[in-house]
Amino acid sequence: MDHFHYRDGQLYCEDVPVADLAEQFGTPLYVYSQSAFLGTFNALRSAFAAVDPLICYAMKANSNLGILRMMAEHGSGFDVVSGGELYRVLAAGGEAAKSVFAGVGKTDEEIREGIAAGILMFNVESEEELDAIARVAKEMNRVAPIALRVNPDVDPKTHRYISTGKKESKFGMDIDRALRLAESAVKVSSLSMIGMHMHIGSQITTVEPYAGAVAKGVEIVEKLRKMGHPIQWYNMGGGFGINYVGQEAKPVEAFARVIVPAVQSTQCRLAMEPGRVIAGNAGILVSRVLYTKQSGEKRFLIQDAAMNDLIRPALYESFHKIWPVSVPPGFPAPPVDFAAVPGAEPWDVVGPVCESGDFLAKDRPLPRLARGALLATFSAGAYGMVMASNYNTRPRAPEILVEGTTVKLVRRRETYEDLILQERL
Repeated sequence: MDHFHYRDGQLYCEDVPVADLAEQFGTPLYVYSQSAFLGTFNALRSAFAAVDPLICYAMKANSNLGILRMMAEHGSGFDVVSGGELYRVLAAGGEAAKSVFAGVGKTDEEIREGIAAGILMFNVESEEELDAIARVAKEMNRVAPIALRVNPDVDPKTHRYISTGKKESKFGMDIDRALRLAESAVKVSSLSMIGMHMHIGSQITTVEPYAGAVAKGVEIVEKLRKMGHPIQWYNMGGGFGINYVGQEAKPVEAFARVIVPAVQSTQCRLAMEPGRVIAGNAGILVSRVLYTKQSGEKRFLIQDAAMNDLIRPALYESFHKIWPVSVPPGFPAPPVDFAAVPGAEPWDVVGPVCESGDFLAKDRPLPRLARGALLATFSAGAYGMVMASNYNTRPRAPEILVEGTTVKLVRRRETYEDLILQERL
């Protein structure tokens, strides 16, 4: 999180004080660093350069139009999982020809939209989906480019909600079933199987799952080619983890050392679908303390960001670093060891939403803070705003993109009028 740093006890995003952004745009507020986004994107291109990677940013992590335009301008393709995401890519100036269409439940209309836009390839996840793509493509008198999504049956050792590469996953197909389907697809004139796709999970912090998966992928590519499929692409998906707690994640170069040699052996070009690793530590959520209270032995810090702004702690029991924007005297900025901060007290950081699950942290050591103090919740650039809701009729937060000293509002705060605009009495 180098692009979010403290100077003289004050948190900055690049060269802009975060407190100034909160004063100008209010709270809760999402703040993104352009340099952080592009720094990781370029690190991926460099680490995997030997296999000419097409980096298809997984926009499910953060689909703000300003972010997508920035990524497209710097050469990114996109991983889309719905017609709406494809629409966003095109609206932001992205290229369908550099994008892949994933997802287990593509509708006929979404398939038509992908074919019409010139999508690079569809990631096929079931027999019936293959039939649907073939039928729609034939109706359009087109040949649909596809990649078979294969589950290598490896355990990525991540949260069960974001593990996708095991045999019993709802995503993709086990190897035997996928190969049988590939055999049946050889003579389907409206399909061209140009790729093999794997995605084993998300927030993976070790290289071993990739080593096991990529070895199986090499064998699958060889078998698909022997059937007669013109496999040109090895799509390794994404899933590289980030640092939420300390330094738990491997650098992208470590994953490249495992993946690149295997892909080279297939003479395929590599496609990738990184999302969290690009966006996660490129954003923070800024909130303001409303009240503090004590109930029994529990201390509660009530602030204006809630589960509808950042649902990951409630949904995944995920950990996000939280620390004051202006550090009180005598405290570090921010501490490396959040379990032992001298002078800190354990607080539950909660929001205003009427749910017991409305929390951003529990028993978190924090300085005692007064009403009006600002908090930063780190590693909030991925699966933050994109999963936000209007629960309790709360307007969603604005989003700010910072480049050096330049501040761009890339999404305004919603109004009450926005919330009822589509309803009728």
